[in-house]
Amino acid sequence: MHDTLPPRIRATSRVKEMMSAYYLEAKNAAYNGRKVAWTNGGGLVELLVAMDVIPVYPENHAAMCGAARMGVELSEVAEGIGYSRDTCSYFRCDIGSAITGKSPIMGLPRPDFLLCCNNTCGTVTKWYEVLARFFDVPLVFIDAPFVHDEATANSIQYVKRQIDRAIGQMESIVGRRLDMGRLGEVVELSGKATRAWGEVLASCKNIPSPMNAFDGFILMAPIVTLRGQSEVADFYESLKEELKERVLKGIAAVPGEKYRLLWDNLPIWFRIRDLSERFMKLKACIVASTYLDGWVSYELDSANPIEAIGRAYASPFINESIQKRAAMLRDLVEAYSVDGVIFHSNRSCRPYSLGQYDIKEMLTEWTGAPGILIEADMNDERAYSEGAVLTRIEAFIETLKPRRAVVV
Repeated sequence: MHDTLPPRIRATSRVKEMMSAYYLEAKNAAYNGRKVAWTNGGGLVELLVAMDVIPVYPENHAAMCGAARMGVELSEVAEGIGYSRDTCSYFRCDIGSAITGKSPIMGLPRPDFLLCCNNTCGTVTKWYEVLARFFDVPLVFIDAPFVHDEATANSIQYVKRQIDRAIGQMESIVGRRLDMGRLGEVVELSGKATRAWGEVLASCKNIPSPMNAFDGFILMAPIVTLRGQSEVADFYESLKEELKERVLKGIAAVPGEKYRLLWDNLPIWFRIRDLSERFMKLKACIVASTYLDGWVSYELDSANPIEAIGRAYASPFINESIQKRAAMLRDLVEAYSVDGVIFHSNRSCRPYSLGQYDIKEMLTEWTGAPGILIEADMNDERAYSEGAVLTRIEAFIETLKPRRAVVV
């Protein structure tokens, strides 16, 4: 029984349908009199949705390029015009695709403007400046101060003032005023979606887990791209019920689950299927991921939407101190009965990878859970040594002592 593959999560098919419809709508935006804005993963998408602007995510598209094994080809195009291989592989894939038109989905629709917030990394600032010049479109930029302990009243006020300025810029571009009532509705829907997504991830606290992180990396697409729309909250409520059903039936994401792991940093997109199969053979289930959890922490209040999004987008996981990040991992280790932690030291994402050695040591001291660092890249296969990575992972798992907890 344990050697058979588990039944596929049915909601995966629905994700494909939703994303296909989303990209089709975006590509037909000009024909339907709508505008498109490219925005980054930390962008304030609620503002766009409330203004009936279709948000498009170059990072999400770059991940698809990586999963389609196009990362190196597109990166080399960007490198060929002068961009260093040391820059983010998402950035290089995006620029390479914009120049050549090569893409697993026949490219992205041309943006009418760009909305960028640097709360996830500094690279996006220059990345979006490059895009603004390339497409000759306006760039609306929001700066987020670093959060050392807690977001201060002054930093929240600073972000709120920028949001007000950004709204004025977007109103000028779009040609109409932002309806604050509509923004409140969108913020409320976004809050419902993020809470439902959090409950989906929490289902993995069960032993055995009904879902693993590799499933989550696919199922997260709507919470990233379609936040603020009613169908997303409904989708995750449905997924939550499906996972409850799997728990009741004893369906494990990894049949014969023996080890429970936590993954830190982005996935290795071009090896996601191979790694999923390898972990399954090792009876190891990645039950939690800091990357997946990044879309859980947005506490949104529709009564005061500007305040809510200002506070939420000022404090994403990788805009916080190493101590706060370590505390988050500690909470995940304890809540999900984690036996060991895999830190993906991601060549492309220095803000995410910074401090992993220290966090690993703190985590082991606090919880007893050991950790391992593997060196790779989310999209660039040239920075990945398969033999070395798999050998380290297998040796690490052999040293683990499974912890057993009460099934929740």
